[in-house]
Amino acid sequence: MPTFSSYDGTKLAYHVSGGGPPLVCLPGGPMQASVYLGDLGGLSAHRQLILLDLRGTGLSATPDDPASYRCDRLVDDVEALREHLGLDCMDLLAHSAGTNLAARYVERHPERVGKLALITPSAVGVGITVDGDVRLKTARLRQDEPWFPEAFAALEDIVAGSGNADSWQAIAPFGYGRWDEAAQAHQAVRDEQRDNETAAAFGADGAFDPDATRAALASFGRPVLLLAGECDLNSPPSAVAELAGLFPHAQLVVQPGAGHFPWLDDADPFVATAATFLA
Repeated sequence: MPTFSSYDGTKLAYHVSGGGPPLVCLPGGPMQASVYLGDLGGLSAHRQLILLDLRGTGLSATPDDPASYRCDRLVDDVEALREHLGLDCMDLLAHSAGTNLAARYVERHPERVGKLALITPSAVGVGITVDGDVRLKTARLRQDEPWFPEAFAALEDIVAGSGNADSWQAIAPFGYGRWDEAAQAHQAVRDEQRDNETAAAFGADGAFDPDATRAALASFGRPVLLLAGECDLNSPPSAVAELAGLFPHAQLVVQPGAGHFPWLDDADPFVATAATFLA
């Protein structure tokens, strides 16, 4: 497994698959090991995927300073990876919470980013919030599913502020376009990797500066793809459209029937959209 030393000496790992021009991929979670991205539904047939395990996750080492998990500080790890790879300019793909890291990287190193692909992106870092009613409305798209009544009741509790750990577990099916065996296995792996302490550190005070990041995105002149899942509660299409509006050259695509992991829900349209954009 290839590794490199970041700015503070922490040894970080990354996974390489496929061929073609490199595409650096930032996982979400936040602070989830990159293994859940797999080969992004077969995108590795078009690009060489370089999946970074953020510090303290996957095969990367745990840093001496836990505060270095903060999103803005992780920018230096991404820059250290670029330097290690010898790339003057890199195409960047980020999923979910990884979008916040990608946005802060663009803010500090816009000249180092070619094309930017944001997959079911979180927009917390630019101050975009998702209203509970929007999440409930999106959830109702799944009302014909056998698991819907229990999951929707748990979602109502979460939106009302009375949800607990069991509630969050109960809404897992909403994350996927199909709650089949593949989705359940994927969710089980993610549950095993979840670390609430590092996730909390990612968004600690000072992690985000919405005004500064918005200003940087507004002047970012490179092509940007934002891909939303039609049924995604985490990043509903309306929020992704609002995020797309912050870029001068953004393409918004909503994948029908997809949840938060569109490459798993329906690989063919996901790969076609991403590969065409990145070509």
